[in-house]
Amino acid sequence: MKRRNSYSVIALFAFALMLTGCKNEEQAPQQQAVPPAPFPVTQLEQKTVTGNEEYPTNIEGIVNSEVRAKVSGYIQKVLVDEGQKVRKGQTLFKLETQSLSQDAGAAKARINVAQVEVDKLIPLVEKNIISPVQLETAKANLAQAKANYSSVAANIGYATIKSPVNGNVGAINFREGTLVSPNDPEPLTTVSDISKVYAFFSLNESQYLDFLQNAEGKTLEDKLKSYSNVNLILANGSTYSEKGKIQTSTGQVNQNTGTVSLRAVFDNPNQLLTNGNSGKIQIPTVYENVIVVPQEATYEQQGKIMLFKLGEGNKVINTIVQVKAAVDNLYVIESGLTTEDKIVTTGVGKLKNDMIISPQEVPFEDVTKPIKPIFKN
Repeated sequence: MKRRNSYSVIALFAFALMLTGCKNEEQAPQQQAVPPAPFPVTQLEQKTVTGNEEYPTNIEGIVNSEVRAKVSGYIQKVLVDEGQKVRKGQTLFKLETQSLSQDAGAAKARINVAQVEVDKLIPLVEKNIISPVQLETAKANLAQAKANYSSVAANIGYATIKSPVNGNVGAINFREGTLVSPNDPEPLTTVSDISKVYAFFSLNESQYLDFLQNAEGKTLEDKLKSYSNVNLILANGSTYSEKGKIQTSTGQVNQNTGTVSLRAVFDNPNQLLTNGNSGKIQIPTVYENVIVVPQEATYEQQGKIMLFKLGEGNKVINTIVQVKAAVDNLYVIESGLTTEDKIVTTGVGKLKNDMIISPQEVPFEDVTKPIKPIFKN
């Protein structure tokens, strides 16, 4: 009886093993049947793109002439207003001249006295009554008196302060009744010619070398003349309607700042720009026949830009790339890729190194089209 029970237990155990084996055989094919996930890939090509580098700038009129008092005195009249357009030679301020007029009267009287002395001595010298030296001394005194009068008369003229240039009046720093002098730290005002404006900006040494390499010509002058026009981005984010031209460069690196200064000029027909405006100079840079990748195809890890290349057996390979510039939604690649490579264009956050995928070919032009912004600043 016991032996029969033992046979029954063994038979049940064998049957359980058989069922387990069948179940594993059924499950194994189901696990192997999961296909690789599809990801879009593209064959890299060379492309020519134009990027815009931006640099902070300060705006000034092409002429900025400080108006200062040449003599001390109280302002009697202010004859212009801030922002007013004036001509060269137009009177801007008048100083009180009462004391100067008194000085002029005294100087004129001294001339008359000196002239009388000269007239008196001339016949005496002719008759050899006195030495010619006395006459020469009298003539010297007369010349000195005339010089003093001329100086006072000039000061009276300086009391009428005129515009040195054509332009627009800036801030008026002193008003009627204020005592002014040539030693004042602030000018009375500034007259600026803003028919054109200068935009001053700086490049660091590396940027300046890139700038020179992208410009045609042998000399610096030739390169500046041949360089393409630049844009001015205003403080409100809009692009100024007039194109600018880079005119000059110091051509030397400032040892204190490590930068090179440049100057662009812009027409200002509507006088939208004036002294003190700020903005950004936008310089176009053309990258010819370079490899570009969509920024969406990359990710950053520990300060390095990375993406996934498609390798043998449809395995993806984690790859570090060196980026030369960012242009719109693209990266200009300096090293790390060739035109023989294929890369995964989207969904890189779901990938791991050596992961097998199902590549879905997409045209290179489709993934490198510029994305137009929906909103503008």
